[in-house]
Amino acid sequence: MSKAKTDEISVEEKLRTLFELQQIDSKIDKIRTVRGELPLEVRDLEDFVAGLETRIGNFTEELKTLEDSIAEKKNVIKEAQALIKKYETQQGKVRNNREFDSLTKEMEFQNLEIQLAEKRIKEYKANIISKKEIAERSEEELASRRKDLKIKKKELEEIVAETEKEEAALLKKSKASEAIIDERLLNAYKRIRSNVMNGLGVVTVERDACGGCFNKIPPQRQLDIRMHKKIIVCEHCGRILVDAEILSGKPVKA
Repeated sequence: MSKAKTDEISVEEKLRTLFELQQIDSKIDKIRTVRGELPLEVRDLEDFVAGLETRIGNFTEELKTLEDSIAEKKNVIKEAQALIKKYETQQGKVRNNREFDSLTKEMEFQNLEIQLAEKRIKEYKANIISKKEIAERSEEELASRRKDLKIKKKELEEIVAETEKEEAALLKKSKASEAIIDERLLNAYKRIRSNVMNGLGVVTVERDACGGCFNKIPPQRQLDIRMHKKIIVCEHCGRILVDAEILSGKPVKA
């Protein structure tokens, strides 16, 4: 509806339409509350499963790197052993003590290389055992979380299937009501809704008190509310106040 047409609507009609909008939006809120935390739970589980899959993938790569390192060290041992045999053969053909001592030192060095490689192999093997244990536990947890995710997704799909048609119809009504209300009042209503826990931007006067924060409303202010001549907000919580009879008149059509 154009701004000119919304300006033509009386305050009473604006309040009535605004209260109707609040009732529609409250029904939408209730539907979404029924879904509860399921969408968040599903997203959290999806993120957790993805994280576990990445972690297991990293373990797989790390295990392969360790296996490659073991193979590399085994080659170092083979090469060192071959060199030792070569030096032993050469020692039988040396012509002086200097050459013999030089070969002995080379053999000692290769033996140290073998010892170091064997030490590294033991460390790699211990690391492999540890990582495999963690990877196995991660695989078990992944299977469990995937099962949980499947159940939660099914629950969410069932709830969405039950409520999406009703929600779509209510959203359509909500948009139609919004089109009737002038932009400034609508923005104020949405701002109030976003700032309160229960989403109530428009409330009725109940037992001489605000239906939102339950603070008492002075008699003169209650009379002003019943007159439907101006927009009145609660002095305590800022919610827009209407009287319980506001919907008794003929509702405004878009």
